Amino acid sequence: MGIYFFLIRIAALFGNRKARQLVRGQKQAWQTIADYQQAHPERRLEDCIWFHAASVGEFEQARPIIERLRKEQSWRPILLTFFSPSGYEMRKNYDQVDLVTYLPFATKRNAKRLIDMVKPSMAIFIKYEFWPAYIRQLSKRDIPLYSISSIFQPQQYFFRWYGGKGRRMLRRFTHLFVQDEQSAILLRKHGITQVSIAGDTRFDRVTQIAGQAKRVEAVERFVKGAQHVIVAGSTWPEDEALLREYMDNQPTAFSRQAAGGQTKLILVPHEIDDAHMHTIFEQWQGRYVLLSTADKNNVKHVNTMVVDKMGLLSSIYQYGHIAYVGGGFGEGIHNTIEAAVYGLPVVFGPNYESFREAHGLLAAGAGRSVADYEQLEQAIAELEQNRDEAGLAAAKYVASNIGATDMIFNKLFAKSK
Repeated sequence: MGIYFFLIRIAALFGNRKARQLVRGQKQAWQTIADYQQAHPERRLEDCIWFHAASVGEFEQARPIIERLRKEQSWRPILLTFFSPSGYEMRKNYDQVDLVTYLPFATKRNAKRLIDMVKPSMAIFIKYEFWPAYIRQLSKRDIPLYSISSIFQPQQYFFRWYGGKGRRMLRRFTHLFVQDEQSAILLRKHGITQVSIAGDTRFDRVTQIAGQAKRVEAVERFVKGAQHVIVAGSTWPEDEALLREYMDNQPTAFSRQAAGGQTKLILVPHEIDDAHMHTIFEQWQGRYVLLSTADKNNVKHVNTMVVDKMGLLSSIYQYGHIAYVGGGFGEGIHNTIEAAVYGLPVVFGPNYESFREAHGLLAAGAGRSVADYEQLEQAIAELEQNRDEAGLAAAKYVASNIGATDMIFNKLFAKSK
């Protein structure tokens, strides 16, 4: 673990932006906590509920529980820590907790110092967050420690011949709320029995979000009259290259309008920094309209809209007929159920093996995985032909998996009301 943190520092020295943010942020965490404690003597962090998430995706899994805790037991202080800069930067102003900060690097010294400062009454780590130094300190002090929405697979180091320390670390958890039966069976096989199958709290979260979806008037103008609308969410350049080719092969807006079957694409990039937006401009040769500059006239002349504002994707899915979820040509796909909750069948790239929800959508007939342009074209054609059936299967899949928040919250906090 020390080598890992050392490499992050080396990357920071050589100018890696995220590494520099991370090193700076975890150092500043001590002052952030001290400043909060001094400014809020009436509501210090002692006896807080400590939630820790790696980044934004894991935060979304914690969020339903955090917000219910804030609503029903507002007297409890809540600390939220992030490991990644992207998670912290996006949620540093989140107002449902008392303090948001980076997690100091997980050394023995830092773990002792942090727990001495905040004295949590309970710690809740999300999904894949297993930091040995913090886990040992929490266990030594008999502070209840929980893992929620976690998934375990045989190839993880815990279950290899050299994974004895990892398995002992898992036994230090007070309880693990896992997503599926396979995870529970695997843990119990290795003597880790404090396990419950609770599912994934993200299903509760996306259902809540869908019920609060906002109108996006510029998008409404853009899709007006289109019979086929594809919403491509959290895309990367590899995804965008396929989608550009697909849209290039669609008849132009004017010729298609006469036939009454125009296809339109709403492209929502994962990042909207200058470099990524320039890549999109070059790929599309400027043949699109930006959400920020869309008006009633210019939306009529293009079949692609690029969303250059953050925080709108979950609401934009409501305007689609099919969703394409990006990331599948990189480290892994992004949030497919955020689209499926609206009854959209979902297309995604080939790197989905570690994503339980992708397998569920495929099994339900509500998803397609593609590895190249020909497969993309075929997948969209099949889903368009069976749009109603596939969309209903997507919505049913999400609805059948809600309830994790109630189960976890009741087990952790029901006695404290």
